[in-house]
Amino acid sequence: MAHAKPHLLEKTCAVCGRPFAWRRKWARCWDEVRYCSDACRRHRSRKSAS
Repeated sequence: MAHAKPHLLEKTCAVCGRPFAWRRKWARCWDEVRYCSDACRRHRSRKSAS
């Protein structure tokens, strides 16, 4: 059974600008999470270059 997850916290990725939702693995460090994926984290200098 699929569950809609409208109650999860959301942030906007600092690189791509897309919204991403809270994940259990980020439970202890949610305040420090800035990127939606490892790919965006690796390309974090892309935003400052544009």
